[in-house]
Amino acid sequence: MLINRSKSAALIAGAAFFLSAATAPASADEVFSSSNQSPSRIVVRVDISEQKMTVIQDGQRVHTWPVSTARPGKITPRGTFQPQVFSPNHRSSLYNNAPMPWSVFYSGHYAIHGTDAINRLGQPASAGCVRLHPDNAKVLYSMIRNVGKQDTYIVVQE
Repeated sequence: MLINRSKSAALIAGAAFFLSAATAPASADEVFSSSNQSPSRIVVRVDISEQKMTVIQDGQRVHTWPVSTARPGKITPRGTFQPQVFSPNHRSSLYNNAPMPWSVFYSGHYAIHGTDAINRLGQPASAGCVRLHPDNAKVLYSMIRNVGKQDTYIVVQE
């Protein structure tokens, strides 16, 4: 779910956002602050301009991976989200049954998932999803499943 976020506001003042849960952070800055991390909180930070994902758990960076986000003419939604649906062996109903292993859907039909186009990682190439090496997608999928949707934040930014 998108958490009360417009694109312009997401880029200003530390991308402040509000959640209804009492234990949730009050701002994006708090999401990244180690002093406010719950023991199992995961923050998945996707930097579109760098085509890179950083995974933070317990306030510590645990992974940095190359990604592919939307190619020209397509969009990868920006904002702060929480996982909605898990699908370990997903195939695209929109793009010729393309394999999307280890999918974590976070905004409608947009997901973080593995790709067989690993030679394109590090550059915009997708129809809008965030693509990862399948091995990394499996690791992320497992991490998020173990922690749970409620303690995972996906931050997609320029």
